[in-house]
Amino acid sequence: MLYDANQTPEQAARDKIDGRLRACGWHVQGKGLLDFNTDLGIAVREYQTPIGPADYVPKVKKRKQHGA
Repeated sequence: MLYDANQTPEQAARDKIDGRLRACGWHVQGKGLLDFNTDLGIAVREYQTPIGPADYVPKVKKRKQHGA
């Protein structure tokens, strides 16, 4: 994967992490573009929590069980 030479180290690291998460099947979304119906596994970048922002927060949608 090629990176822009003008990126900050943080931006380059985020691109690398995003790529690895996608390779593992996660759908990576930014905090301003959340769509929880997109996929079963979503990784939200820069998610705000009560104690400050988290770099990534995993969100997993439960599948409905048949007959339950």
